[in-house]
Amino acid sequence: MSHGTTDRQVDGHLWETGLMNEVVHTCPTIGSNVEEIVLQNTHFLMWDIGGQEALRSTWNMYYSNTEFIILVIDSTDRDRLLTTREELYKMLAHEALRDASVLIFANKQDMKDSMSTVEISRFLTLSAIKDHPWHIQGCCALTGEGLPAGLQWMQSRTTAN
Repeated sequence: MSHGTTDRQVDGHLWETGLMNEVVHTCPTIGSNVEEIVLQNTHFLMWDIGGQEALRSTWNMYYSNTEFIILVIDSTDRDRLLTTREELYKMLAHEALRDASVLIFANKQDMKDSMSTVEISRFLTLSAIKDHPWHIQGCCALTGEGLPAGLQWMQSRTTAN
C-alpha cells in the first residue's frame, strides 16, 4: 500500500453531522449519497446507502472495491438489533467484502436509555467475527463526539495494510 494521499471506498451509513463542526440536517437516505472525507491526507470516499428493507437488495451493487463497512446503529433502538445483526453477517459473507474491515458507530450515546458499546457488541456477537478486523465506537452524531476516533481507526487500518 502506498503512503500519502490514498482513495478509499467505504460502504455503510454516514452520520448526521459533518466533521467540521457543522450540523447537517438529514432525513433517511433513499438510494445513496456520496461524500469525501479527508483525514490527515487520507481521502475516504464514503457511500451512504439507505438501510430501509426495500433498499437492502441493492447494497451489493456498492461492494466492489470496498475496504470498510461503516454501520451506524441507533443505540436506543433495541428492537432493530436482531435485524442489524442478520444484515451485518449477510454483508460479511459476501465474496466482494471478504477483505473489508468493519467500523460500527454506536450512535446516540448521549441518550439516557442508550445501550453501551459492550452491550451492542455482545448482542451482535462481534467477538465471533474472526476474518474481518472490526471496531465499535460510541458516538453522538449531533455533537460529532466519537466520529474522529472511528475515522482514525480506519486510517490506522489503511496504513497497517
